[in-house]
Order: sequence, then C-alpha cells, then structure tokens
Amino acid sequence: MTTTLHLDSDHIHSLDLSPAQTVIEAWLEEGAIASHEQQLQFEIDYPRELTDPRELSEIPEIRLWFVRLDAQYPWLPFLLDWEKELALYAAMLVPHQFSPTEGIQYNPEALEIFVMHKIFVLTNWMQQQGINSRTKIKFMIKMLGYELEDDLFDLIRF
Repeated sequence: MTTTLHLDSDHIHSLDLSPAQTVIEAWLEEGAIASHEQQLQFEIDYPRELTDPRELSEIPEIRLWFVRLDAQYPWLPFLLDWEKELALYAAMLVPHQFSPTEGIQYNPEALEIFVMHKIFVLTNWMQQQGINSRTKIKFMIKMLGYELEDDLFDLIRF
C-alpha cells in the first residue's frame, strides 16, 4: 500500500521534516521497515507564479528540504516508489537540467557520485535490517540508468 507524504510551503520553508518523520519513525518502531519497500511517494504543494517555468526540482527551497531529508534518512530510496519517485528524488539532490522534450538530464559525474553513495549507504543499511539482496539495489540503480556487476558487491562485502 502506497503512503503519500504531503508537503506544503510551510514545511519546505521551515525545513520541517515532520511529514516524513511521522511515517518513517512509525515504520521503524514497528520493527519491519523492510515491509515498506517502495511504498512512499511525495505530493508537493508549493505555490508558484503562473509565469514561473521551473520544475519543482529546480526550486532551491524545495531542494534544500530534500537535502535535509536525505541527511536524516540516507537510505530513504529503499522506501520510495522507484518508478514514480526515484528520478524526482535524485533530481532534488543531483545537479541537472530540465528539457521539456527530453525530461531530466542529470550532470553525469554528479549522478555517478550520487549512485555510488546510495549503493554504499543502502548496502550497509540493508545488512543492518537483515535484508541480504543485491538484486534490490541493482534494480533500484538500474532505474537511474546504471548496471552493476556483482564484483562491486564483493568489494564491499555484501
């Protein structure tokens, strides 16, 4: 069952993570965070001028909120609906350009660093949660356009 985090301009401007904290901390207290894999999505209500052409991921205040969220829960991509939310989440944290015809175009080097960081974070976190699945990480990262070899996991002792 998908859970939607509703964010408004008050949350964003005050860097208030409570919409995410309420849900995630409850899941952690259940002791079964792994059962909520790919169940989280965002609904962002942020008023803009009608003439403002920016995508949400191009608004600095929103990006800063997501940077804070990622600092609090660096393993959050595990919980995101990968098909609907992973690209948006990455766009909040990785420099990019937006093209109306081609969509999000990430800075390649920045995306590579982001992907490797998430691989290391998720590998460690999943081990702590008793989730021993390279396949989950490989599939998630594939959603961002990367193929991973098992050799990498052997190096980080997954």
